[in-house]
Amino acid sequence: MTNKPISAKDSLCPANQACGAAQTLPAADSAVDRTWKIGVTAVLFFLLFREELLSLLERWRDPQESHGLLIPAFSLYFIYQERHALRRLKSLPSYWGLAVIVLSLLWYVYWFFHGFSYPRQLAMIGVLLGVVLFLGGWQLIRHLWLPVVFLVFALPLPTRLHWEIAMPLRKMAAVVAAVILNGLPGVQVATEGVVIHGTHLVRGASESFSLDVAEACSGMRLLRTFVALGVAMAYLEQRHWSHRLVLLASTVPIAVFCNMLRVFLTGVFHIYLGREISSGTPHMLLGLAMLGVAFGLYGLLAWIMNRLFTEEDREAAGILVPGAKNHAS
Repeated sequence: MTNKPISAKDSLCPANQACGAAQTLPAADSAVDRTWKIGVTAVLFFLLFREELLSLLERWRDPQESHGLLIPAFSLYFIYQERHALRRLKSLPSYWGLAVIVLSLLWYVYWFFHGFSYPRQLAMIGVLLGVVLFLGGWQLIRHLWLPVVFLVFALPLPTRLHWEIAMPLRKMAAVVAAVILNGLPGVQVATEGVVIHGTHLVRGASESFSLDVAEACSGMRLLRTFVALGVAMAYLEQRHWSHRLVLLASTVPIAVFCNMLRVFLTGVFHIYLGREISSGTPHMLLGLAMLGVAFGLYGLLAWIMNRLFTEEDREAAGILVPGAKNHAS
């Protein structure tokens, strides 16, 4: 029996297939590669959709759409949260991304000739999603699909859809506020569409008033802003997916409730403190305060769910529990 000398190749690669697989593993993209890809993509994207982007900037100057300025910042923060995983990724381009780009551009051209801006703006997001898939493949899209899709919240809704949602919200807020206002001493109110008519006793005399639940009081801005923030918080929090869905679904009733509370308080201010207090800057500050109330209710629900979220549930969800012992099998 002879001893065969072991070569360096044999000692390092005892299994040829495993060694070959290790040698073909792609290296992560360098910072220079990522930078020029992002830069070129950004320039081409701006040149292609310049008119749409400038139109969006103009719309975001409207106080009812000003939340749109914050949405891209949140998307960038989502990407920042994924920075460590992105640095380790190697670009594996997928031609499915090219198909998404072509279809999105065809969609854009179709609606360009029909003069409808919202589908064109959706096409921009489709192109951006296709670019990510084309340049980085499915591994990259797995990390960046939400930051890209989240940009939908920055787009102003079509006028018809906006009014179809806003009008029922206005009527609901008027009816609920009227019911509660009727419980106040010396106050009698009734609703007519989105207008609250009523009387109240002032030093023995009856004075009439009218309170219009205007479009600005529909709650659309609060609803859209809070739903977007709910998506962001559900994405960032370390929870089981079912708990994230519950918290996300809660954003709609919370926003609707806060807007009804806002209309009721506006009526109270109008009756007891005067019309000046229920309009202008005080009215705007009340709207901002309702956003704080909405966050408080969301936080309360999250706190309750934390109390119901047992240690076993956390371990099943793959979330580390402080103080828990990890047993190696």
